[in-house]
Amino acid sequence: MESSVKKKIEHYCAYQERCHLEVINKLNKLSVFGEELDEYVCYLIDENFLSETRFCKAYVIGKFNNNNWGKVKLSRELKLRNISDWNISNALNQIKSEDYNKKLRKLCVKQIEISDKPEFELRNKVVKNLSYKGWEIDLIIKTLNQLIK
Repeated sequence: MESSVKKKIEHYCAYQERCHLEVINKLNKLSVFGEELDEYVCYLIDENFLSETRFCKAYVIGKFNNNNWGKVKLSRELKLRNISDWNISNALNQIKSEDYNKKLRKLCVKQIEISDKPEFELRNKVVKNLSYKGWEIDLIIKTLNQLIK
């Protein structure tokens, strides 16, 4: 393994949590392919620079807290990164259902307060916006029914 590439990829992984796909893409940009690429990935895993489980947990918490993403979008985005189903469900399970429902309620209230549309249009707009962010439609409707009477 070339030491300059090794340092670059160590720094890349130490800077923030990365998934295997991101690391492989970065190594490809550094002109590392084939068996040599596998050596780097194994080295990073052995030295604890790379952990799919740790990446999933950090990704889910970050996107849930900062971007207000729901479980549908989180799951979809992790699948696009070739993350295993076990790691996805494990990471999603760390979001407490109480926190999940509170966040959904807060997002619904915020959208209701800023809108001046009639009730039917308002419901459609909220469902559309929140389902785009990955929230389950049945939960959105249930929450809206509690808020709009």
